[in-house]
Amino acid sequence: MLTRYDVSILGGGIVGRTLALLLARERLRVALVERPPLPTAAPDIRAYALNAASRALLHGVRAWPDEPTAATPVQCMWVADAAPGATAACAPQASLRFDPDDGQPLAWIVDVPALEASLDRALRYQPGVERLDATQHPRPSAALTVICEGRHSASRAAEGFGYERQPYPHTAVAARLRTERPHGGVARQWFCGDSILALLPMDGPEGHLVALVWSVPHERAAALLALSAPAFAAAVAAACDHALGSMQTEGQPAGWPLERSLARPWVRPGLALAGDAAHAMHPLAGQGLNVGLGDVAELARVLREREYWRELGDLRLLRRYERARAAPVAAMLAATDALHALFAASDARVAALRRWGLRAVDRLEPLKHWFIEQAAGVASNRAHPSPVL
Repeated sequence: MLTRYDVSILGGGIVGRTLALLLARERLRVALVERPPLPTAAPDIRAYALNAASRALLHGVRAWPDEPTAATPVQCMWVADAAPGATAACAPQASLRFDPDDGQPLAWIVDVPALEASLDRALRYQPGVERLDATQHPRPSAALTVICEGRHSASRAAEGFGYERQPYPHTAVAARLRTERPHGGVARQWFCGDSILALLPMDGPEGHLVALVWSVPHERAAALLALSAPAFAAAVAAACDHALGSMQTEGQPAGWPLERSLARPWVRPGLALAGDAAHAMHPLAGQGLNVGLGDVAELARVLREREYWRELGDLRLLRRYERARAAPVAAMLAATDALHALFAASDARVAALRRWGLRAVDRLEPLKHWFIEQAAGVASNRAHPSPVL
């Protein structure tokens, strides 16, 4: 006889695993349906910027990585409006620096393999979650199925959910680089017209390792990814005007096309979307995974606070989740779109106004503090406490 679960989660990424741990704490029987990882010789170079709300959520399910170098605190963020110079470096025209006034980190740059290992350990000690191979159990019977398969979800398409895509003319190039000088816990970002280059601190507060996220036009991305490792590192060092000295590439750089996307609707009877299966945004603000973890925190809260007589897959219940997430997700999509358009604008008047705005914000501490709160997820935490706090 087939086993019936309370909740079936399709997709074993960070969002899906976190949701499984959250729901198991509510004594729900959860099936986590995962695809076996593809064999690869290349090390995983991914890193995510996680805010205070996401860190609290992962701590609550005992999945925050314990290793001192696995999650590096961002003690300062430096953002520059730059223009390519004669040497292809992005020469800052105006800049903005965020330093927290309470001594708390602005965010944490987390090594993805370390985070996935922590989630795996937490799941091993959680008897309420059964992990299933998607090739053998594609769709277990459950009162509620949550699709967390990412942007290219086959299950979302099979269920007929609409998914509006708006491609950006850019590819995100990611890499890890060993630097001559320590990063000092500073996240650095250059807006260079048709490209955005970010160097994110890794390997501890005084480490010499950074994660690169470089949004560039597709043709330039292809050229960068075709370079040898030394030539690639030299191109990055030149583009950021040797801000951290010389560089060496660690691992194989990778790239993926960028898009803004949003599912409509997010829920149907017995079905819900979360994470990149529901939305995707430009990485310039580093909020993609934070928004996805916000989804699962809200869904877990809605399910926990449901009326005792209401089924988990009840459409009215699931619409509470959809409504609660609609505003913050729309705001983040709009903000990343607006920032991308603003910094990509080549009109001299727009550029002058943009630089004036950066300098003005840099002098207004209350406004900077508000930006820091938004990025840390403080406002959303106050409105919707995490189910594990």
